[in-house]
Amino acid sequence: MKKDEAIRKARTFDEILDIKYGKIGTKKRDEFELKAQYFVISEMLKEGRREAKLTQQQLADKIGTKKSYISRIENGKCDIQLSTLYRIFETGLGRRVSLLIA
Repeated sequence: MKKDEAIRKARTFDEILDIKYGKIGTKKRDEFELKAQYFVISEMLKEGRREAKLTQQQLADKIGTKKSYISRIENGKCDIQLSTLYRIFETGLGRRVSLLIA
């Protein structure tokens, strides 16, 4: 059965991911999951910054970093440390961050 056909017959999103990227724990799936997490963080940052009515430069100034770093995070182009994530959201955007490990 071809991948496209298998995807059309899939009943859940998890089944689609299994078909397209492999089971959880495989290299391809782990890479996809990591990129997906970066995407979610970058979208949350963009949304939070816009809601706070801040430019990338204003946010960078507020937390003591460069605009280019904020831009790279928002575009999913760099790895972000947890401490930086907290500083951006809590100090820069006035948001509370909570971490869930499942």
